[in-house]
Amino acid sequence: MMRTSNVKAKSTKARTPTSVSPKDPSPNNASLKDSAAKDASKETLELRLYVAGQTPKSLIALRNLKSICEQHLQGRYRLHVIDLVKTPQLAQDDQILAIPTLVRNLPQPIRKIIGDLSDTQRVLVGLDIRPEAK
Repeated sequence: MMRTSNVKAKSTKARTPTSVSPKDPSPNNASLKDSAAKDASKETLELRLYVAGQTPKSLIALRNLKSICEQHLQGRYRLHVIDLVKTPQLAQDDQILAIPTLVRNLPQPIRKIIGDLSDTQRVLVGLDIRPEAK
């Protein structure tokens, strides 16, 4: 009596990867990066400025931030000013250790800048905002 086996032979054929490298210099990959950068530049930023009452540093930080937003974001932002004198419990949400502190919640990743925001270039770099070419 002859026995038959239902075991299938395994293929020894090598598989080749089908993924595309992000460093691919093809025009399609470059255009995807350009369109992603344009989409990111149009995204609305969610900003929170943590202050402590009407102190001089808090007022300067708010004035500087409004100026930066008007010049570089042209309405593509939402700003929430949080006074920790009135609502100190909100400092826990974003782990605020010093004031004034600016927090960018959206787009991810979260970014924080501490101080009066007087150095515009550092604020732009910290928020990952690229100045528009004119």
